[in-house]
Amino acid sequence: MALVRAARSSLRRSGGAIGNYASDRNIFYEGISPLRHPAPVLENAAAGFNSSYIPSMQMINQLSCGNRGMKFTPQHQLAHAQAQMVEDSDSECASSKYPTLEATKEGEKPRVVVLGSGWAACRFLKGLDTKLYDVVCIAPRNHMVFTPLLASTCVGTLEFRSVAEPVSQIQKALSKDPNSYFFLASCTSIDSDKHEVCCETVDDHGVSHKPYRFKVAYDKLVIASGAEPLTFGIKGVKEHAFFLREVHHAQEIRKKLLLNLMLSENPGISEEEKERLLHCVVIGGGPTGVEFSGELSDFIMRDVRQRYAHVKNYIQVTLIEANEILSSFDVGLREYATKHLTKVGVRLVRGVVKEVHPDKIVLSDGSDVPYGLLVWSTGVGPSEFVKSLNLPKSPGGRVGIDEWLRVPSVEDVFALGDCAGFLEQTGKPVLPALAQVAERQGKYLVQVFNNIGKQNGGKALSAKDISLGDPFVYKHLGSMATVGRYKALVDLRQSKNEKGVSLAGFLSWFIWRSAYLTRVISWRNRFYVAMNWGTTLVFGRDNTRIG
Repeated sequence: MALVRAARSSLRRSGGAIGNYASDRNIFYEGISPLRHPAPVLENAAAGFNSSYIPSMQMINQLSCGNRGMKFTPQHQLAHAQAQMVEDSDSECASSKYPTLEATKEGEKPRVVVLGSGWAACRFLKGLDTKLYDVVCIAPRNHMVFTPLLASTCVGTLEFRSVAEPVSQIQKALSKDPNSYFFLASCTSIDSDKHEVCCETVDDHGVSHKPYRFKVAYDKLVIASGAEPLTFGIKGVKEHAFFLREVHHAQEIRKKLLLNLMLSENPGISEEEKERLLHCVVIGGGPTGVEFSGELSDFIMRDVRQRYAHVKNYIQVTLIEANEILSSFDVGLREYATKHLTKVGVRLVRGVVKEVHPDKIVLSDGSDVPYGLLVWSTGVGPSEFVKSLNLPKSPGGRVGIDEWLRVPSVEDVFALGDCAGFLEQTGKPVLPALAQVAERQGKYLVQVFNNIGKQNGGKALSAKDISLGDPFVYKHLGSMATVGRYKALVDLRQSKNEKGVSLAGFLSWFIWRSAYLTRVISWRNRFYVAMNWGTTLVFGRDNTRIG
């Protein structure tokens, strides 16, 4: 019995480590990091059995994964690496302790690394010639969001999958080519001298609790990481308000809206509490805020009044804007939008938010506005990642670029979309953070890169003497916005101060829907959108609360 107990004790000390090694052996060969099983596992293994049981450990420590180029930290160094991980921050990317997708070698295609999966990044990925380049996309989400229709998903007019397109469907090389990848991660820093980016994995909430870090070498880098909602430093906004830029934002808004509707029907709820729960407040009178207000008014008129008869008279929508709503549109269109929104029950308030509390907002004039749902849509600004980059900045804090979308102070780095803006010395104004700007920049940069690749300038530091062609010129094609109840605005002026065609009403709504239906990325999603619009028209919006 003593011998049996000793054998069991020895097996407990060693078996877990042997099992982990055996089950993860294939992971090493597939190019996935061994950091998933940290140092304590190996320490237990070393304590429990003789290292001769794993004769190939030294070979695995030195493993390089063929054409994938992955290089791993030796297992015996993991304990030291984890101890240092807590202390190191900015210097981590310079360390060699992280797995690395190494630089391309002679005879291999040059590698383009794209940071982001928004309009600019995906338009660039879609057009890039993968016969000339290998491509790596690094982003915290694996899809592109068709933002013009995102507000419709909040109230059930469209399903969420109708506005999301997987990046691997936009650029199929990411899932098929052996040296092209999509990494679900966020870039934390850029080492332009070494031509490397340092990345950190994410989870469902955007940041991993136990982040796994790695580096990716690039020949050309495209920064298209987008922007973040502007809060102007107002206390309580991030904690209590909902933004409307991602699919998960729309999901959260939908759940909160339906929750408040159902809670307000419960017995014992006071009149005052019902009014608060069913008061939807939208901050910001730009296209997103106006379109969301219009969708809410449609939802109230067509669905809430039929399916929530006990509380239908309590629900209301308030749109708060510091200046004029839709300030970039023609004056006549702004007046039309104001009259229409007021007619369908949206209360327009001119004011500035001073502070946000869990159940009310405080305006600059001292008045309180109770709310049950607060949606914040006041524009976007540079993200913390962009602010941290040691690169020239344009007015407003975006990454500074020249007329060819290059970051002029470093080699082989380009930037486009909401995160980039022209430097002052170019003499060009910083373009607005619009989807059409990002898309046009992505299309232009495709031509630049394909031209570079055809002249053998794709490798790092090899495009200095190559002509990039004509500089980027942006021409505004116009703006559109729906205001609910089959009404929309279409402004085809090229700039705010120029004259042009402007339409409002049902015809504009038809143009708005037709234009966006044709702009949806894939035929699959066009089918989804058309079917969703049809079923909503016939059967109304779905009010099922899931999650």
